[in-house]
Amino acid sequence: MKFEQTKEVLNQLVADLSQFSVVIHQTHWYMRGPEFLTLHPKMDEYMDQINDQLDVVSERLITLDGAPYSTLQEFADHTGIADEIGTYERTIPERMEKLVEGYRYLADLYQKGIDVSGEEGDDSTQDIFIANKTDIEKNIWMLQAKLGKAPGIDADSRTKTR
Repeated sequence: MKFEQTKEVLNQLVADLSQFSVVIHQTHWYMRGPEFLTLHPKMDEYMDQINDQLDVVSERLITLDGAPYSTLQEFADHTGIADEIGTYERTIPERMEKLVEGYRYLADLYQKGIDVSGEEGDDSTQDIFIANKTDIEKNIWMLQAKLGKAPGIDADSRTKTR
């Protein structure tokens, strides 16, 4: 069958984007502190962006005759993003670090998608992967700047910023 590896990455993204939306929502609900009024609505923007990506990725998978995961159990069984119980004990910087971690994971997965869709000759899906990775990298930059760090998008520079 055509585009098998691309479809695998698309479905992995379905699970991971679904899970990451929950991680962002948890941040939205459990954050406290002086930056709450600024960051609380920002989490809505992040959730909207992730949910938009989820819709595009899922619809592309269907277009390629794939079957996206569609249950909470499937998302939980296939995600690479850890689940954790919500708590008010995390500081806002700790929450932002958690978001950076999730965004970095997604950026790496999008890169894998860019690579395999390129190998399989699926230019349309590759374009989706590139656009979404670009958006994710911008979020990493913004969150890292908030934390007083360089973006660290280049894997080699990540070790220098920590």
